[in-house]
Amino acid sequence: METTDAFTGLSCVDCGEAFDPETATHRCPDCDGILDPAYDLDRIDLAPEDLADRPFESMWRYAELLPFARDAAVSLGEGATPLVECPALADAMDVGRVLLKDEGANPTGTFKDRGQSLATTAARQHGAEEVALNSAGNAGQAAAAYAARADLDAHVFLPSRAGFTQKAMTEVHGADLTVTDPVDGDSQIGDAGRAYAAAMADHPDWYSTKTFVTPYRHEGKKTMALELLEQLDWEAPDGVVYPTGGGVGLVGMHKAAREVRELGWTDELVPMYAAQAAGCAPVVDASESGADRHEPVPDDEIDTACNGIAIPDPGASPLILDALRESDGGAVATTDREIFDAAIEVARAEGLEVGATCAAAVSGAFALAESGEFGPDDTVVLLNTGAGNKDVDALRAHLGEREVAAEGEVNE
Repeated sequence: METTDAFTGLSCVDCGEAFDPETATHRCPDCDGILDPAYDLDRIDLAPEDLADRPFESMWRYAELLPFARDAAVSLGEGATPLVECPALADAMDVGRVLLKDEGANPTGTFKDRGQSLATTAARQHGAEEVALNSAGNAGQAAAAYAARADLDAHVFLPSRAGFTQKAMTEVHGADLTVTDPVDGDSQIGDAGRAYAAAMADHPDWYSTKTFVTPYRHEGKKTMALELLEQLDWEAPDGVVYPTGGGVGLVGMHKAAREVRELGWTDELVPMYAAQAAGCAPVVDASESGADRHEPVPDDEIDTACNGIAIPDPGASPLILDALRESDGGAVATTDREIFDAAIEVARAEGLEVGATCAAAVSGAFALAESGEFGPDDTVVLLNTGAGNKDVDALRAHLGEREVAAEGEVNE
């Protein structure tokens, strides 16, 4: 395998055992826990001033902090996304600065590209010929794109409620798409997960790039924090508000913040805030109750149109909750109406296109500011994890409802 000098192997977050990445490819062979890439940070011959001399062109500029060498990367130029100043939002929230990290600028339009780049690189390093995963939508599209780049076959399992764009582009990239049939109404991600599991049992040679099954999805997404901190001259903001479903990116970002603090590049951790939809908020519920892990939301109790974060049973919730508490962050839930209103507000006040699901970070930040969590001198970063055109039907429908409601008020 073409690994970096500092990468020492995989460590199980549950039992603590260490494994050779040549042979351990997915979950822990001993306890089935999540495997996490480990590094000897003393071997990293890199400093912030070295990065300043490199072109800001992809997440692989941080290869020394990743498992695989840059020359081995399956890449479409993912990462290097802009951090955009939002003065109108800062004024509306009454905080010092609001910046939006726009992951919609990635090749397939979401931050999922970062994780799939690294996971597909691992698949190719392990000699895989076919990859597979289930997804709420965006990760499936990204997996299809990166499999095409690596000349691998992809098998993607999506629920019927996944967006048309994600379904269509998964097939356009040449993947084998299975859309699970609903039992009553639209099928949920759990239905797609069951179909994926059944297929994997029949095809043990398929290489999974499913979140927290592969050790490498969250590792790719940690580059969001590396970029963000570099864009802020290695000064941690007062809060990063992250739209949270499975929490892969949040866990990865927290890991990166810990690593660069240990390297001496920053003095403080990045306070992470999980933002969820009120209609499916297991992480928020666990955070508020002080629990160490979530209680799953039954599929028939999911009540949100925010498909990307409607994850009723996030398997890595202990890691998410640890990140929130260790970083002195928090969690917040807002309604679909507040989330969609926030997406429209960003588009009209700042000209930026935020995905409907991703706008949970915006509405969540407003709620946190209103509660006093953020103050007038604070710098708040919003993670826009996907492009606005991913959810264009939901946003346009909500806009239409607002216009009808406003017309009704005028006519009363």
